[in-house]
Amino acid sequence: MDAPLPRRRAAKLEMMMRMRKLTAAALLTLMMLAPVTPAFAVSKEIIQLQTQVQDLADRIAKMQQTFDERMGVMRSLVEQSTDNVNKLADGVQTMQRTLQQQNTDSQAKIEQVSGQIQTLNDSIDELKARLTKTSKQLEDIQAQQQNLQQQPAPQGPLVPGQAPGAVVAPPQASAPPADVLYNNALRDYNAARYDLALQQFQDYLHYYPTTDLAGNAQFYIADMEYRAGSFEAAVKDFDKVLEQFPGGNKAAASQLKKGYSLLELGRKEAGVRELNSLINRYPRSSEATQARERLHKLGATATGAHSSTHRTTR
Repeated sequence: MDAPLPRRRAAKLEMMMRMRKLTAAALLTLMMLAPVTPAFAVSKEIIQLQTQVQDLADRIAKMQQTFDERMGVMRSLVEQSTDNVNKLADGVQTMQRTLQQQNTDSQAKIEQVSGQIQTLNDSIDELKARLTKTSKQLEDIQAQQQNLQQQPAPQGPLVPGQAPGAVVAPPQASAPPADVLYNNALRDYNAARYDLALQQFQDYLHYYPTTDLAGNAQFYIADMEYRAGSFEAAVKDFDKVLEQFPGGNKAAASQLKKGYSLLELGRKEAGVRELNSLINRYPRSSEATQARERLHKLGATATGAHSSTHRTTR
């Protein structure tokens, strides 16, 4: 009866030992598996995060590339626009210089043509004076012939323009003929020998102050003073032309040059007033055209009633 009890106890002990081994193995297995599961989960999240970061980096790189390309295009457009603006500005400046040069050339040509017209007018006036003188001489010769026929024995030589028997005063030896003196003075003036021309025109006014060309001589004296920069003296002598020879063919030119002289003296208001007076008095003359152009350059308004730029030869 005693033998089976120890066997049962031994079996129980053996079973208990097996249970303990199995429990220990299970615990060991659990202990080994417990740290592995969290590490695997963390590694997966890191991989996902790295994948997202890499995707974001790729997108940023693409955006940067696109931005760089667009910035390059914009930079190219800005450079092209800048070049176009610079070219346009250069073109505008070139055009302005061309227009200024054309205006200067036009003004110089107008003044040159005006001077040629004045010289031509002087030549015409001289021819008229010669024709008048010749006609007068012919009339005197005819009168002399009639007188000779009526008076066979005149008491003295007849002189053209003098009555028979009148006492004839001897001509002044120092005074050359009017046409010779005037032509010599005009020739020296056109050749820019102003000292000689000035003296000869002054002599002409001294000996022949009432002839048709006296106003021209006075004008050229004032004009030479203007060319020499003596603007005060020029104003006074141009005034003499306007006051003493108002109907002469140098009245408009004298008023124009008087206005220029006043402007050169810094008397802008008086100069503008003189040029406007010229435009009102001679609206269709070449001098009026020059006066309008000068007023335009000054920024002043031409107050003349006529705006036509047609020219007439006087």
